[in-house]
Amino acid sequence: MSLKIRLARGGTKKRPYYRIVVAEATSPRDGNFIERIGHFNPILPDDHADRLKVDAERAKHWLSVGAQPTDRVARFLDKAGLLNRAAKHSPEKMKPRKKTQERMAAAAKVAADLAAKAVETPAA
Repeated sequence: MSLKIRLARGGTKKRPYYRIVVAEATSPRDGNFIERIGHFNPILPDDHADRLKVDAERAKHWLSVGAQPTDRVARFLDKAGLLNRAAKHSPEKMKPRKKTQERMAAAAKVAADLAAKAVETPAA
């Protein structure tokens, strides 16, 4: 039985509200859960006190028994100082694909040739 600390959506259409819950990995997103340890209201401003509430003691307990947080919940726990999450940054994914890189290189070569010709032959 693997446990996840994840978000369960509540609220109405276009007015989301999330509960931070501990649930079995196989249970549905909004289905059965073991314990509710907090909530997240994305509609409130970032600096509002009620935007994110996490019971730190219970979160520490569930992390100690092996519950794995999802990426979003890991960010919340990192912000609360309960978990050290390494920032994910993949510069390889940010690069253009191979064909685009070839096109950009060809365009740069043409621009360099035109600039060299402009320097060689001054305008009359």
